[in-house]
Amino acid sequence: MINIVLPVDFGDKTDQLVEGAIKFAKQLNGRIYLIHVAPSDIGFAIGDMGFQYFPEVEANEIREELVQLNKIEQRIIAHDIDCEHLLKQGIAKDIILEHAADKNADYIVMGSHGRSGIYDVFVGSLTKGITKSSKVPVLVLPIHE
Repeated sequence: MINIVLPVDFGDKTDQLVEGAIKFAKQLNGRIYLIHVAPSDIGFAIGDMGFQYFPEVEANEIREELVQLNKIEQRIIAHDIDCEHLLKQGIAKDIILEHAADKNADYIVMGSHGRSGIYDVFVGSLTKGITKSSKVPVLVLPIHE
């Protein structure tokens, strides 16, 4: 079975990315390892008293992201594709590449937004970083209008 790592950010184009990954997985008889990397600074705010940490804000945000991740996982499973998910906090590029190595990924599927001719905006800095550093092929799907 082909192992596919699918990072998602819950942006407005996530549905398009997931649909593309589902098609790709079906063509290859693949399994999808869904991953979302939350920033490490969730729950931190800056105000009159400087930086403050609000653990309840972080916990609520993580809980909401897990709900979204579970919904996407169920959507993938409904297409008869094996899927499991992971939510971690930290530096997205490093965690995604580590997860791909841990799962013996054959592919990483990412999206490009196609906003302009500038490479970093066109492909996205995370997608660019993954494609430059990945030891496995990265399939970049166009997820724009």
